[in-house]
Amino acid sequence: MIEKITNRGELQAMILRSNYTFDGIQFFTPDEFSQQLAYMKRPTGYVIQPHVHNAVAREVLYTKEVLLIKSGVVRVDFYSDAQEYYESAILRAGDVILLAFGGHGFEIIEEAEIIEVKQGPYAGESDKTRFVPSVRELKIKGVE
Repeated sequence: MIEKITNRGELQAMILRSNYTFDGIQFFTPDEFSQQLAYMKRPTGYVIQPHVHNAVAREVLYTKEVLLIKSGVVRVDFYSDAQEYYESAILRAGDVILLAFGGHGFEIIEEAEIIEVKQGPYAGESDKTRFVPSVRELKIKGVE
């Protein structure tokens, strides 16, 4: 299953749950995103022709992150660009999330291993603005 997190009608994040399946290839992100998220399932013997990627100039204005939860349980809290909390989601082993816009923070519920993929190079502290959240009551998606 793919879940879309929106705030005021704008796509902020996408969660690809570990139980998602689709025969073939499925892209989830809009073409204008600088980070693309897709799922691929191919049968035994299927051949992906060898290839190289060409140099293509791309302009990247915002960092987009893809996280794969390898193990554990993680709560992700979503914030608007104005640093206002609006909802949370629980991620479990095998889930993948694309963080596209807005703010986010995490709490590790059960010890977790997380793989992160994003545009580089990492710019250190100039890459982000940290803030103190003002969460009063959590609104959590993905709770079973």
